[in-house]
Amino acid sequence: MSQLAALWQSSGIYQISVAQAVMILIGLFLLYLAIARRFEPLLLIPIGFGGILSNIPGVEIAVGDGVLAQFAGMGLDTGIFPLLVFMGIGAMTDFGPLLANPRTMLLGAAAQFGIFSTLLGALAMTQLGVFDFSLAQAAAIGIIGGADGPTAIYVSSVLAPELLGAIAVSAYSYMALVPLIQPPIMRALTTHDERIIQMQLPREVSQTEKILFPLLLLILVALIVPGAAPLLGMFCFGNLMKECRVVARLSDTAQNALINIATIFLGLSVGSKLIADEFLVGATLGILGLGVVAFAIGTATGVLMAKVMNMFSERKINPLIGAAGVSAVPMAARVANKVGIESDPDNFLIMHAMGPNVAGVIGSTIAAGVLIQFAG
Repeated sequence: MSQLAALWQSSGIYQISVAQAVMILIGLFLLYLAIARRFEPLLLIPIGFGGILSNIPGVEIAVGDGVLAQFAGMGLDTGIFPLLVFMGIGAMTDFGPLLANPRTMLLGAAAQFGIFSTLLGALAMTQLGVFDFSLAQAAAIGIIGGADGPTAIYVSSVLAPELLGAIAVSAYSYMALVPLIQPPIMRALTTHDERIIQMQLPREVSQTEKILFPLLLLILVALIVPGAAPLLGMFCFGNLMKECRVVARLSDTAQNALINIATIFLGLSVGSKLIADEFLVGATLGILGLGVVAFAIGTATGVLMAKVMNMFSERKINPLIGAAGVSAVPMAARVANKVGIESDPDNFLIMHAMGPNVAGVIGSTIAAGVLIQFAG
């Protein structure tokens, strides 16, 4: 009987706490969103599964010498995994729509206002005693507004590793919810006449322009904001491999095998941060709330910037593409196109929206560099 008692007491069922059970349910919920609802499955499946593993009692898989802790220490704490993902994203990115209409860079820049407004909001709530965020933590929370998962993970790993799990889950959750969050904001801030504006076909961009752009972008930005060099450097390197057309094998590896491997390890590593004692705290609710505010503000400011630009330009911009200024590539551009088609079935905005969408990726990396230098 004593052996049976010892066996029972060593089981996970006996040792599990309420908090761990809640986190396992959260992990299952993330898997449900990824599998049944198709919300960011590439990241939410490894994150959710890693979260379940991390909360199984009696198996210290996410701490000490545990395998998930080793993954996190190897590539998450060092920032290597998000940088490798960014290289792959760069290799899949086409700067053509942005170069064809450089004005859309302003839309991507305007959408980053959500990052800095949320930073100020987190600090204000700290002053009011609602939460207790440091400057570095507030900066890491603010980057959620860029709607760029790898950037959010990289910044939080540098500035606030203790909040990495909550920030990563928040960032990818809101990226997945782009089709639900953005359209009501876009419709509320635009009129029917604005939504049916048809833009001119973009000009043809030469291959020379596409090769020179990532080089010039990296050099100019890195000299002004050195903190943005790691993220932007990997992004531009991946894009250069694609556009130079002389290293097709390397470009193909970055776009497929490398980014897939990095994504698996990144997701499992983030899941290792979903330990109950660290995730189920009051700060997590604050992060989730501030994250959706940041994303909503970024969407709104992108649309409003387009409306302001139309006041001073004869070549009108459809304000809907301003919402694509957040970094959720290419989902935000697809949402802008979908809302536009609702008002005019013949008005296809996808290529126009890709300009501010790509500009948003650049803007979020620059904003990340500024935050790291300012709060790091």
